[in-house]
Amino acid sequence: MNKITAYLASSLLAVSIFTACKQERKLPFYGERHAETVRDAAGVEKIDTVYQTIPDWSFLNQDSVVTTSKATDGKVYIADFFFTSCTTICPTMHRNLATVFSEFKLNPDVMFVSHTIDFKYDKPSVLKKYAQKLGVDGSKWLFLYGSKDSVYTLAEKNYLVAVGEDSTAKDGYIHQGYLVLIDKDRHIRGAYDGTKEEQVEQLKKDIPVLLAEYNK
Repeated sequence: MNKITAYLASSLLAVSIFTACKQERKLPFYGERHAETVRDAAGVEKIDTVYQTIPDWSFLNQDSVVTTSKATDGKVYIADFFFTSCTTICPTMHRNLATVFSEFKLNPDVMFVSHTIDFKYDKPSVLKKYAQKLGVDGSKWLFLYGSKDSVYTLAEKNYLVAVGEDSTAKDGYIHQGYLVLIDKDRHIRGAYDGTKEEQVEQLKKDIPVLLAEYNK
C-alpha cells in the first residue's frame, strides 16, 4: 500500500468513526427510574428500565380553550414555568426561547408549552396579550393557565422545576428558569437555563438529536 492509499484509507476510517459517533449520540434521561420485567414481541421476559414520564394534564390555553396533554402527543416539546408580570428572569428566558421557537416553528414535530405560576392574575386573556407581545400566534406555542395545586405539583413533582409563592420575592413568586426538553414518550431529556444564551444554543443543537431517535 503506497502512502497516498494509506492516507486515504486512514482518512476514510476517521470519517467513518466520526460519523458513527455523531449518529450514536443520544440525550440522557432525567428523573426517577426503575427496573421492570416485560415481555418482548416473542413473549420472552426481559428486564427493562422504566423512566419518569410527564402525566396527563388539562389547562386553559391563551384562547380560553381547554387544552390537554393530548396536544403534545407525538411531539418533542419544550416546557417552562413563568408569570407575565415577572421582571426578573422571565423576560430574558422567553426572549431566548423565542429564538428557539423561530428556528423550529415550521417543524411539525416540535412544540412549546409555557405554564404560568400566577394563578391570581394570569388568566387566558392576559396570556393572550403576552403571547402577542412575543409575536406568537396559533397553537404551536401554548401558554397555559391552571389552578395553583395542579400547576405547582406538575412543576415540582414531574418537570422537576422549583416554583412557589414568596412574599419576600420582588414579584411575589419564585421559580427556576429551566427550559425542559420532553421527548415523544413524555420523558425528560434535558434542562437548560433559559437565561444563559450558551445553554439555549445547546438546546437548539439537542432538539435535532432527540428528533433523530424517532427517525430510525
